[in-house]
Amino acid sequence: MSGRALVLILLLAPLPAAAQAPAPNGQKDLTVADIFDPETRVDFGHAAPALTWIDGDHYHWARTDQRSRLTDHLRVDALSGAAEPLFDAGALESALAASAGVAPEQARALARRSSYVMNPRGTALLVTAADDLFLFDFRARSLTRLTSTAGVEEEPSFSPDGTRVAFVRANDLHVVDLGRRPVERALTRDGSADVLNGLLDWVYQEEIYGRGRFKGYWWSPDGKRLAFLQLQEARVPRYPLVDDIPTSPRLEETRYPKAGDPNPDVRLGIVDAAGGGPRWMDLSRYASAEPLIVDVTWSPDSRRVLFQVQDRIQTWLDLQDADAATLRTRTLLREKTKAWVERQDAALTWLGDGGFLWLSERTGWKHVYRYRGDGTLVGPVTRGEWEARHVLGLDEAGGWLYFSGTEHSPIGSDVYRIHLDGTGLQRLSRTEGTHAASFSPGLALYLDTWSDLTTPPQVRLHRADGAEVRVVDANAAPALAEYRLARPELLRVPTRDGFPMEAMLLRPPDFDPGRRYPVYQHAYGGPHSPVVKNAWGGTTYLFHQLLAQRGVVVWMCDNRTASGKGAVSAWPMYRNFGELELRDVEDGLEWLGRQGWVDTERIGINGWSGGGYLVSYALTHSRRFAMGIAGGPVTDWHNYDSVFTERYMDLPSRNVDGYRRSSPRFFAADLHGRLLLVHGAIDDNVHPQNTSQFAYELQKAQRPFDMMFYPRSRHGVTEPALLAHLSALKLAFVQESLLGRPSSPASSPPSTAP
Repeated sequence: MSGRALVLILLLAPLPAAAQAPAPNGQKDLTVADIFDPETRVDFGHAAPALTWIDGDHYHWARTDQRSRLTDHLRVDALSGAAEPLFDAGALESALAASAGVAPEQARALARRSSYVMNPRGTALLVTAADDLFLFDFRARSLTRLTSTAGVEEEPSFSPDGTRVAFVRANDLHVVDLGRRPVERALTRDGSADVLNGLLDWVYQEEIYGRGRFKGYWWSPDGKRLAFLQLQEARVPRYPLVDDIPTSPRLEETRYPKAGDPNPDVRLGIVDAAGGGPRWMDLSRYASAEPLIVDVTWSPDSRRVLFQVQDRIQTWLDLQDADAATLRTRTLLREKTKAWVERQDAALTWLGDGGFLWLSERTGWKHVYRYRGDGTLVGPVTRGEWEARHVLGLDEAGGWLYFSGTEHSPIGSDVYRIHLDGTGLQRLSRTEGTHAASFSPGLALYLDTWSDLTTPPQVRLHRADGAEVRVVDANAAPALAEYRLARPELLRVPTRDGFPMEAMLLRPPDFDPGRRYPVYQHAYGGPHSPVVKNAWGGTTYLFHQLLAQRGVVVWMCDNRTASGKGAVSAWPMYRNFGELELRDVEDGLEWLGRQGWVDTERIGINGWSGGGYLVSYALTHSRRFAMGIAGGPVTDWHNYDSVFTERYMDLPSRNVDGYRRSSPRFFAADLHGRLLLVHGAIDDNVHPQNTSQFAYELQKAQRPFDMMFYPRSRHGVTEPALLAHLSALKLAFVQESLLGRPSSPASSPPSTAP
């Protein structure tokens, strides 16, 4: 057994009670096992519960047992908290075993899943069993088979009136009319491996509609029509990934357009739910721009389809209004900035007079704007050097728009309301930290999920004016009091040109200002992606506490482009990743070094994905770092997907020097400090190719480094045993590199110091 393997085992195992050296008050120090061990980890609080509103008075609580992983689905009276089963899980289990012919254990798991597609009234759900789709009626406790055709039914959904179910099978869009004898019909018939109808491909779900959202069709409010995207994939290159764990390896190929590659060709169709074949929007005027269709919605009266179109490199965005009967279109507005235009999720909110509210970053700060139905701008509803992040609800009768934003704090999120004329702004959330609100139908109540740096997420019920009604989930986490945890400090640090960077400092619990400490910086660095948040950080926060207990200062400091302080803070890095980000990181470390208790020769940096990129760039462009851990890094921007990369970097053919300057792969010979590269072996997002190419250049340049691949892991190590291994590996690497505690002479790699 190697010395490194021995150290990992020791770090994973709980220390004997006597070896934990409790503080005088009896508190313990953390171990990797306390945080990550799949069997013995300590309960430090759970994630925010899954709560969704059923009606104005009740919500659905999907309550999952952390040991069995089975879920009870409860119908909760919002005001009293009285709960009852939403449906009879036992009846569903029995029906699945009898009607679908599934094994008892599978039936039990299917009847207690964490989530289902439910009808609009919350009285029925869809479940897939034995490769078919079934409808379970709560009141009748009956299970009805909806399909009997070979092939998986993907992305099922109910029509708004609950009388139909749509789904995609074999890349064709289908509808089932519900009733005593369900009737299925195909709405498209040209689906194939290269033609997707109503189903999004990898890049559309990852970079446009949101990770994990593959549904590419939209019901009209009256349930009579569907709008859908057709993606033609023939020109999109494939990327192969291999699962080497089985004796016969499994090959997986994904359509993945890299920067400069052909994107999927996209069309927008409308089809009657009763059948008849699709009709297609005329997008010919956009052909030269290689368009992306980045959002689709219906008008409340079902007569119009509103869709958003962007050029390939996302320098503008058009909001198009199409008549659903004639398909005639008009442009309601065009968004432009001095850099890129970011698509806004749920950007459009309808008003009773046919006008709408619109989210835009046109000034450099995201705000709400009011428009008439013909696209005439009425004016801004919110304004200022802060962001209105999400529209939460509109009560026109009461005269209030509810939204989340950063007016009070750039590192938190609060719940606000404001009149549509821009007057009467009120902050409804009062506790410092991060609030996420879900309003009931009718907007009389909202569920507020809140956390701060040291408090796991808690849920409270509030009235629309912000008054607290009751605590829904206290999530007390008493185990936190048993450990010797340092108090995080929130700071603001200026860059050399005066930009105020948000920072978080975690000193060792027994901090002595007369000593000089090593520093571990956790970073991401990518546009609009801050790591400094007044919110619970879960296992990452606890791992940082573990490092502090070992004698390391933990530092987080968001460079301006990552700060979340408006698009205006990110625009300066347009067409050039890395340079400005690193300069700001170094300015933060310069400030930290002036405090007098930092050993500037022992500074490390860690990050994953965009953070892994920043680590790779930093260690090839700076001499400040003794150590870096780069997880899932992009090391050459030619390798990453077209939609994300071109938004910020333009096309490779139009920015040749920028792509090369921004890619660490081409600067491997300049590596300074010890580098640990980590990657998921089947990462379908940032492909392992990035780490392999970087490793190859480092080897050719005779630069030593450490590397770890995790089989069956994608863009993140999530399998519990592997996550525990990764955490122990990182701790060992930090201790060797910053604290001078080698795991063993045999396993310690040679120094890469120049």
